Amino acid sequence: MKRFEYKARDSKSGKMVKGAIQAENERTAGKLLIEQGFTPEKIVEEEDDGFFARFQNKIKGKDKNVFTRQFATLIGAGLPLSNSLRVVAEQTENKPMRKLIEALLADVEAGRTLTQACQKYPDVFNNLYIALLRAGEASGTLDLSLTRLADQNEKDEQMMSDIRGALTYPAIIMLVIIAVLVFMVVVVVPQVENLYHDLGKELPWATAFLVGVSNFIVQQWYVVLIVTAVAIWFLIQFAKTDVGQRWLAIFKLNVPLFKGLFLRLYNVRFAKTCQNLLSTGVSIQDSLKISGESIGNIMVYEQIEIVMNKVKQGKPLSESMKERSYILPLIPQMASIGEQSGKIDEMLGKAARVYENELDEQIRTISKLIEPILMVVMALLVGFIVIAVLLPIYAIVSDVQS
Repeated sequence: MKRFEYKARDSKSGKMVKGAIQAENERTAGKLLIEQGFTPEKIVEEEDDGFFARFQNKIKGKDKNVFTRQFATLIGAGLPLSNSLRVVAEQTENKPMRKLIEALLADVEAGRTLTQACQKYPDVFNNLYIALLRAGEASGTLDLSLTRLADQNEKDEQMMSDIRGALTYPAIIMLVIIAVLVFMVVVVVPQVENLYHDLGKELPWATAFLVGVSNFIVQQWYVVLIVTAVAIWFLIQFAKTDVGQRWLAIFKLNVPLFKGLFLRLYNVRFAKTCQNLLSTGVSIQDSLKISGESIGNIMVYEQIEIVMNKVKQGKPLSESMKERSYILPLIPQMASIGEQSGKIDEMLGKAARVYENELDEQIRTISKLIEPILMVVMALLVGFIVIAVLLPIYAIVSDVQS
């Protein structure tokens, strides 16, 4: 299949439209357009087949959420699938996203389902997205599936934005602390060393230590930069390995002050994703698998795999989730109520809302706690340097007075 960009006139409205279509050749593309009620005026084959692969990573979550929300609204209003995609493409300002929507439109017009079209771009549309699309197309509730996707993605984006916001101020404070320390070590401490050198006296141990650090930074600055760059590169590459992902997952679940925050975040994602999948008719096994993959922590996913195996053996979901260290207790409790009432998806959604509220409260608490902690750290570090600078001066003054 080749991809063609076209310019054609709508036979009903007389308006000129632009878009893309997939076909074997230019003649077939023209026939497809005529069958769809268009009079083609210009059909050009697109030369760069690798365009989408290069631009997938430039499509942000916000752009995808806007597309999903707009698409859901148009489908819910009764517009045909291809017309809805065309309208959204025309309204999309982000070029990579618009090109992607046009590619989806071309696939749909070539006879593929929307799910099949989206599966070609796994970097943009994850397993959760595909599963809800497939369920929506199968049940005739595509607009509801898209709305659920938009709601969940927007909530997830908001939670991550709140977490990043809570960490932004501490990060700025840390940069200020580092800048102050570097200035004092590189500029102030050498002046004290020169003074003692002129007087022929021995430096106190604290001052001598800072002088050594200062001399190394000034004389071997390129070594410091190279080592820092190599260390950062190594950590990034290590984090991509299976062992690195496991270490990072363990770190997030055990780091002081933040472990409760990450644990609630993962449980909210799990419960919310399960709710959306189960409510659209996805099987419980597939719902657990996709929910576990969407969490983003391999340690939690391994525990969900245990739950999947227990459910496969015939045990109830609530019993399978009990005594799992990374699944918070309210989730199996609400699942048990759901099993009795036949509304597991609704009960999981209620558990997710409870932990969402707790997560919001924890983010606010951490924001308040981090500031005084950083102030104490800054006071200790700067205090050490000040003492190291002032001790020699007091010693010199004492010698002069005596």
